[in-house]
Amino acid sequence: MSIRDIGRIFSRGVRLRCPRCGEGKLFAGFFSMHPQCLHCALTFEREQGYFVGAIYINYAATTLIAIAGFLTLDYFAHLSLPQQLLLWGSFAILFPLFFFRYSRSLWLSLDYLFNPAALPPGSNLFTLRRKSDQ
Repeated sequence: MSIRDIGRIFSRGVRLRCPRCGEGKLFAGFFSMHPQCLHCALTFEREQGYFVGAIYINYAATTLIAIAGFLTLDYFAHLSLPQQLLLWGSFAILFPLFFFRYSRSLWLSLDYLFNPAALPPGSNLFTLRRKSDQ
């Protein structure tokens, strides 16, 4: 797999699209995912607890941004500790809600990168797309 393929898979993740075809939307609502891609039939949740890794991605992003922001504001803005705690506590509650979809999408892309799901025998993306359009 080339660097270009890796970039394309993660680009699809950032755009909340299927990592295999790049066309199917991952989410039906703000928090609800489609069970599989509407274009290529890739199953998104392969087993119970599949998205636990997305929780780690969400936690890591929240923690890194909050700690870096705290230290940056402490150095440059000299905010008091209660002001900082209020600001970053609010951030730590709201940011994971916003980032939820992206963490799931990035986890799905990362998993697809290391464990690509094979197409059903005798099919290709073109035939799967035509079947889903009918």
